[in-house]
Amino acid sequence: MKLAQQRLVIVGGTSGFGEAVAAQALVRGANVQVVGHSQAHVDAAVARLKQTGATITGTALDAQDRQQLTAFFAQQEKLDHVLSFLGGAMGGGFLDNSVAAIRQAIEDKFFANLQLAQIAATRLKPHGSLIFTSGAGGHPHDASGAIVGNQAINTMVAGLAVEMSPDYRVNAVAPTWTPTGLWRNLTSEQVEQQATDFAQGVPLKRVATPDEVAAAYIYLMQNDFVTGQVLHVDGGVDLM
Repeated sequence: MKLAQQRLVIVGGTSGFGEAVAAQALVRGANVQVVGHSQAHVDAAVARLKQTGATITGTALDAQDRQQLTAFFAQQEKLDHVLSFLGGAMGGGFLDNSVAAIRQAIEDKFFANLQLAQIAATRLKPHGSLIFTSGAGGHPHDASGAIVGNQAINTMVAGLAVEMSPDYRVNAVAPTWTPTGLWRNLTSEQVEQQATDFAQGVPLKRVATPDEVAAAYIYLMQNDFVTGQVLHVDGGVDLM
């Protein structure tokens, strides 16, 4: 399937993987709307992406707020694809994190995406798709809440793929640690050191680029015979 003239909403599309997907989709002629949490971030992303293609718009809202999310999708024409980059990272195991912190990580990763799925599913065109973001490469002892959230996303994708068949498809991409805006609180030296350290545990001995991860989302939008899958873009990290 071609992406030309298809309508995409990318929730979390103002930086990192989401912005990279938006840029690649625009090059292919898609009509893209990015959703971000702050108007400043949305405006900056739209300004950057307009250099790639003119069919880009942006909206600022709290994507974890059910009322705001419902109102947003109610205003949309039918969509070909909805992509979500909701959720963050979490370090530490089950004993060195509070129950509240672990619960919040799972809330941000899984329940926020479940809520999005329930709302966005009603706004898809026939043969449209939902694509979520899971994760790869972590361990229960060093990424407790994130691991639970990712596993829940994977289970949700499998369930939704059956529930929404045969008219719609549901998939996810599972990247591993990649230098993106998610790590904006680290200095450039810290990011470089973390990338070097992480690469030692990857068969390919390097980290991914945002464009390499973004290409997986493009593939899942274009291949009409893929559903219920979690596509790992992780350099084989789980093999080590």
